Amino acid sequence: MSPGPSGAPGGGSGRDGARNRGVEIRHLRAFLAVADEGNVTRAAARLRLTQPAVSRTLAALERQLGVRLVDRSTHHLSLTPEGVAFRDRAAAAVAAFDEALGPGGPRHRPLRVGYAWSAFGPYTTPLLRHWQRRHPRVPLELLRIDDRTAGLTRGEVDAALLRGPVDSPGLRTETLYDEARVAAVAADGPLAARATLRLADLADGAVVLNTVSGTTTVGLWPPDAGPAATVTVANTDDWLTAIAAGRGSGVSAASTAGMHPHPGVVYRPLVDAPTLRMLLARRDAPGHPALDDLVALAREIVTQDITR
Repeated sequence: MSPGPSGAPGGGSGRDGARNRGVEIRHLRAFLAVADEGNVTRAAARLRLTQPAVSRTLAALERQLGVRLVDRSTHHLSLTPEGVAFRDRAAAAVAAFDEALGPGGPRHRPLRVGYAWSAFGPYTTPLLRHWQRRHPRVPLELLRIDDRTAGLTRGEVDAALLRGPVDSPGLRTETLYDEARVAAVAADGPLAARATLRLADLADGAVVLNTVSGTTTVGLWPPDAGPAATVTVANTDDWLTAIAAGRGSGVSAASTAGMHPHPGVVYRPLVDAPTLRMLLARRDAPGHPALDDLVALAREIVTQDITR
């Protein structure tokens, strides 16, 4: 079917609108469960249905909409671009339906927030604690996803805590604060003996770069003073392991020191590196109804510097 005026499935009228009248709330719940779990078996367990029933319900929804919402070509199901766009609308519709049932209705679906590393830094625990106190019916789930947008563009989360510039289309970002950078070096290496470091100190050897979810590139150094060599990894764990093994040094946000301690790695202030911008990103479309509350609480915690 052709997308409606809003560019998402089901936004049209006339013949398309009539066809979509067959969509029921159970279809939307099944789709959202599959989108959240990435697996029909887990979605079925969550809904207390059989796996074939969930598969049939999802297929019926796709037939009604005339568009494929879920890519079934891999073991871990993922949303198609159409599925990503439809997820926010489906979630809003289910939330409105549940809200209409009043306080005795089903619990609101979790608000899922992705991050690639270090989450919200020192504000991570306060965010979770204050959210639970103020919004007990809407669980807040932090999910580490090794991806530049922490699963946001793939529709795996409702929002994401990201660092550095984000140029993915279709996203809105809120700047929360600017964060200093640190150098990460082997605990038994010569650089560990220094109280502070400069970019030039790291350039004499290899630099370990997380090319999947990290923000550090060779562009951090002046063009004529880049690292002697680079070692590429795909996630924070491999980054730490490579540094501890003496394969090179690394650069990260200051909160990495507290969120990712490692016996073989020490962190030192990097005095001449530019700061990293801490962002809260979400899709530029109607999303989870609690997103504005999340933005407001994150800003409050940072403004008041609540770290406990």
